Amino acid sequence: MTLFEKIVAREIPAKIVHEEDDLLAFADIAPQAPVHILIVPKQVIPRIGEATAQQAPLLGRMLIAAGKIAREMGIDESGFRIVINHGNEGGETVPHLHMHLLGGRQMTWPPG
Repeated sequence: MTLFEKIVAREIPAKIVHEEDDLLAFADIAPQAPVHILIVPKQVIPRIGEATAQQAPLLGRMLIAAGKIAREMGIDESGFRIVINHGNEGGETVPHLHMHLLGGRQMTWPPG
């Protein structure tokens, strides 16, 4: 089981901020911004490049959830960033698709 599967199964504690039938959102344990939330599907998709057309509705719900969470966290008007990493050089550390919702500070470009 991946770390995120264990969080979804409630085997590892997390500060959960949002939950739906097929996704969970929780605070990152090593935040890179004042608001840093991870949004994960409960179904394991190893990485975005392995997602299928059948999973498109789930991916869409993840994006909609990100907007809702941003509003709840008060960062929707000031701005936020959504990041999905793929593979080692893309910065992926857990082989379970997840979105980073970052906000509460000025983001820079390029992201590094």
